Amino acid sequence: MSAGAGVRPWARDLSLGVRFAVTGGREGWVRLVLTAVGVGLGVALLLLATAVPNALAERHRREEARLDHTYSEHVRPKADNTLLIADVDTTFRDKNVLGRLVEPEGPDAPLAPGLTRYPAPGEMVVSPALKRLLDSGDGELLRERLPYRVVGTIGEQGLIGSQELAYYAGTRDLEQHLDGWQVGRITEFGPQERTKETWDPVLLLLVLVMFVVLLTPVAVFIATAVRFGGERRDRRLAALRLVGADSHMTRRIAAGEALASSLLGLVAGAVLFLLGRQIAGQVEVADISVFPGYLDPSPALAALVVVAVPAASVLVTLLALRGVVIEPLGVVRTSKPARRRLWWRLLTPAVGLALLLPMVGQGRDHGNFNQYAVIGGVLLLLAGVTALLPWVVETVVARLGRGPVSWQLAVRRLQLSSGSAARMVNGIAVAVAGAIALQMLFAGVEGGYREDTGLDLNQAEMQIRMSGDVPLDKAAAEFGATRGVREVVPLGQTVVADVHWRTDGGPDTTADLTVGTCAALRTMAKLPSCHDGDVFVATSTSGVSDTDPEQLVAPGRRLYVLDSNDSDRNRDVAWTVPEGLKKAVAIKAPDGWEHDGVLITPGALPTALAGTTVGQIYLSVDESVPDTYDRVRNTAARLDTFSSAQVWTSHRESREFRTIRTGLLVGAVCVLVLIGASLLVSQLEQLRERRRLLSTLVAFGTRRTTLSLSVLWQTAVPIGLGLLLAMTVGLALGAVLLEMTATPVYVDWASALTMTGIGAGVVVAVTLLSLPPLLRLMRPDGLRTE
Repeated sequence: MSAGAGVRPWARDLSLGVRFAVTGGREGWVRLVLTAVGVGLGVALLLLATAVPNALAERHRREEARLDHTYSEHVRPKADNTLLIADVDTTFRDKNVLGRLVEPEGPDAPLAPGLTRYPAPGEMVVSPALKRLLDSGDGELLRERLPYRVVGTIGEQGLIGSQELAYYAGTRDLEQHLDGWQVGRITEFGPQERTKETWDPVLLLLVLVMFVVLLTPVAVFIATAVRFGGERRDRRLAALRLVGADSHMTRRIAAGEALASSLLGLVAGAVLFLLGRQIAGQVEVADISVFPGYLDPSPALAALVVVAVPAASVLVTLLALRGVVIEPLGVVRTSKPARRRLWWRLLTPAVGLALLLPMVGQGRDHGNFNQYAVIGGVLLLLAGVTALLPWVVETVVARLGRGPVSWQLAVRRLQLSSGSAARMVNGIAVAVAGAIALQMLFAGVEGGYREDTGLDLNQAEMQIRMSGDVPLDKAAAEFGATRGVREVVPLGQTVVADVHWRTDGGPDTTADLTVGTCAALRTMAKLPSCHDGDVFVATSTSGVSDTDPEQLVAPGRRLYVLDSNDSDRNRDVAWTVPEGLKKAVAIKAPDGWEHDGVLITPGALPTALAGTTVGQIYLSVDESVPDTYDRVRNTAARLDTFSSAQVWTSHRESREFRTIRTGLLVGAVCVLVLIGASLLVSQLEQLRERRRLLSTLVAFGTRRTTLSLSVLWQTAVPIGLGLLLAMTVGLALGAVLLEMTATPVYVDWASALTMTGIGAGVVVAVTLLSLPPLLRLMRPDGLRTE
């Protein structure tokens, strides 16, 4: 009985508050809409976050479902259910293009996901994005590389993203290129064996921190949004006290109004999420795109958002009314508020540090970090910003003194409502603090996931691998005539051994064999003198080779040269080392290695060895010429369908690390949009609250410039204090995270100041956008009342 009696007043007063919010006239509707927009933006981003795990899982599932690599030297025999498939991936203007040549060998050949049938030789089916590119003027160079007729498009199930560039082209005679690596014979698509993925502990820590850092500002913005229009609401509640409502009833009614706004915000957030999901299918960020169907929120997480947002709005409203006395004749906000206490505000970050400190020094060698401790510790440290900022703003503005009229107006306003000013900048401060900490962590651990390729970019910028079917001199001439190519170094490479490659276990002693002109060979070794017809044996001074080439390559000795173009990798050609062998010293080649072994000029190459080498062609290019790389790729594809072109870089980065950084980029963009939109809504709401005051000041002769500057100061002072606090907390959190990963603590001041500058830039942009509404609110008709 008593429980029911306690529930009924709550239900009655909450429903009454909902009615007041919906039927409160123009002012009530404006406040309802502004609050719903603020909450809706946060809800949309939360729903997006709940959809991310499903999107990543779906991308991974589709990528696995179309896997066609066997990577095996043991090729299965031809049958009615086999398919010959070749990997001919390419790149077009820094965008990867998935390419496959297919030749079904029977009626039961497996069908690739997304296809209804295989194209005939000379035809291809393409992804919708590739079709749009080929049909546009930008795709002219790529059309030269893909000389096939488009006869259809790949279905969604065969693509991992809406903007992915991919094609399947029909061909014939693939069997003669069958090697189990680039060209394989398969009976099904999908992984040959499933292995459980294990996450690097540091990468897992990065993911956990990233999610907390990106979602905490969202929660702060939602909590701020439900407090829009607080002063007007409290004046309405005072009127209710006048007609008989007690203080408890007014608080419950206020909670009902907040509940109505949050429920409408849930609807608005769902609509924004659905719109954003459709837009997401049309965009690409850092070479990552998704289909709208990927972005399906997890039911459990979505239900948590639906329950947590209204509950949090009611709780925040009740907590906000603790320091407000609502009487029948007005509202008392304690004109001289009690000074905020510092000690309990320090407890939040202190507890956060206490959760993280036990993991200091753990690194990646002691298992995964405690996920709950990491989430709790980072969350509490960031929440410490929201707890400390009101105290910092109150303490500082209380000591601000004289200045121009605009400054005095701003300072007095801040002294009377420092809490409101702090609330407005809480979200941006939390976002900046988290961004600084994340940037420190990324910069600190980046070296562990980035390695030097060893490639000498001073000698070449591209490397082309071609089969021995293409003569080196022809390839050199074709590449030399390609626009943008400055220098060509053509080399043919294979391996020589002391016994047949078909012997059990293979040969024990091998050495490299390189064919090239004198100019090309000089990039591999120091030659005493060189003429066409010379043969050299090059020895390495670095001691990295286990073989002494001079002992293996002795004049008159019979050796066996591997036919690198043989699909079975076990055919070799006998070769007798000629007399007159010259000595040379191997040097660091363009690919970063010292190739000791045999160096042969074309004039000394026996006819039997022709076609046994694989062409490695190194190119120096003029990057100022438009589309140089794509012109080179076109030349390579024209000479050899199975060629591969690689653009050299000085460093190689872990794929997982790069994926996480891409996710951070996407999330940061979304949070920045939310920050800007929420700040703008918050600023407009505060200006609307002060409309009558601004009109009164204008009516008494205050210049509009003075009032505009006062509003600017009211924004700049708390923002400056918030960013200073954010930098302090962010640096502290970043240092702790680096200590946890056993990484030396290093502060990248340029990045920290950049993060702070971005936060300040967002605020400046929002302030400028709020100036036109401010000027409209200064009109005398703002004094009109009903």
